[in-house]
Amino acid sequence: MPEPEMLSLVALLEDLPGQGLVHGQVGTFVEQWAPDVFEVEFSDDHGRTCAMAALHSSQLLKLHNEPVPQVA
Repeated sequence: MPEPEMLSLVALLEDLPGQGLVHGQVGTFVEQWAPDVFEVEFSDDHGRTCAMAALHSSQLLKLHNEPVPQVA
């Protein structure tokens, strides 16, 4: 996964039942702890935090809200 910018939206690529998180759940990148390790905040539809998790980049998919230039 390309390194996300602060407050980027990401989707979870696996279930994390111990934290009440499921594959496809959308979160917000809020901190980088180490290379490829990101703190992600998961919120409900009212903006209340449901979970915070330190996740490896392989567990996340960066979401895009606008077209991204093609890489040649």
